[in-house]
Amino acid sequence: MSINPLKMLSGKVQAMEESATIRMAQKARDLAAKGVSVISLSLGEPDFDTPEFIKEAAYQALKKGNTKYTPVPGTMDLRKAICDKFETENNLHFEPSQIVVSNGAKQSIANICLATLDEGDEAIILAPYWVSYVEIVKFAGGVPVVVSAGIEDDFKVNAAQIREAITEKTKLLIFSSPCNPTGSVYTYDELEEMADVIGENGNILIIADEIYEYINFTGKHASIGAFEKTKNLTATVNGFSKGFSMTGWRLGYMGGPKWLADACNKVQGQVTSGAASFSQAAATVALKTEKTEALAMKEAFLRRRDLIIAKLKEVPGLKVNQPQGAFYVFPDISHYFGTTNGQVTIKDADDFSEAMLTEAHVGTVSGAAFGNDQCIRLSYAASDADLIEAVSRIKNALASFKKI
Repeated sequence: MSINPLKMLSGKVQAMEESATIRMAQKARDLAAKGVSVISLSLGEPDFDTPEFIKEAAYQALKKGNTKYTPVPGTMDLRKAICDKFETENNLHFEPSQIVVSNGAKQSIANICLATLDEGDEAIILAPYWVSYVEIVKFAGGVPVVVSAGIEDDFKVNAAQIREAITEKTKLLIFSSPCNPTGSVYTYDELEEMADVIGENGNILIIADEIYEYINFTGKHASIGAFEKTKNLTATVNGFSKGFSMTGWRLGYMGGPKWLADACNKVQGQVTSGAASFSQAAATVALKTEKTEALAMKEAFLRRRDLIIAKLKEVPGLKVNQPQGAFYVFPDISHYFGTTNGQVTIKDADDFSEAMLTEAHVGTVSGAAFGNDQCIRLSYAASDADLIEAVSRIKNALASFKKI
């Protein structure tokens, strides 16, 4: 007798959407495996190798036998280094007991949601948003309340919109700055206005995802947790994957109120326990060393941003703004809705992204996955040559699409 999977799987898992970025990256790999020359701009992964001094620190930790279980919230050395980083770079004041190191910033966000949300609690999510926010909130039993901004506002939600979205059921506010998928960066003044709104309420926890902090082209990163009104109402999430190009090391962390850190420690202790010992040893060295290589990567991303924007502006019908951080552009491609090349029809952003893969052999991600179905996300964590060729392919492919 065979098992019926639909009866065995939980409703939560059946309702969960697959990550669109991972799905599109796999489609690009599948096409490439057939011998097609595919340029994938779908994954949010720096194309730089992890700096040598960080790899060397991990190697030395392994040689010393640093291969055992670690404390659930992270090694004391790393948590102290994170406290120093928060103090000197973000004006955030934490004790090591307020830090929890996790297997990636994604786990930090999941820990917080699982620790705070009951069935029916609402989480305001600023859109465009990172694909996993909505699914994590839903999995934790919460209700996502999406508040959106378009390209005309540089994809940044204002404080008045947030105030209007707050109800008696609101438990969390989640956003990223610099933002994935748009690259938008909230300014000090914009964050202060947000802080005023949340501070007035006093019963809403902010999850500030700052994983792209070191890829910020404005010159100064601002943290909403640094404001007096929100310092005890903010969980600041960060990690090593983007700024240090340590994606495969799986290390993220959060700093927040002691009660929240204790709760996240409890959740993590029952799910994964502590992150890898030698990864944490290397991360401690990364934080204590001058950010010379992180700065060099940021400068390379800035140059690539200017390159890809210039090329995208040559594509008829696309609307492009100028993101101030991360390594994404989020062009509005709605001009091509209701067009066809005789074989493929584009009705929405999902169709557009699929068409660019099949017709131009360029991997992108539909903006629908990020809460904006007028756009697509392109990662410019790629070589100059690939960026130039990718946009050229998109331009040439779109030339054959005409209104129905």
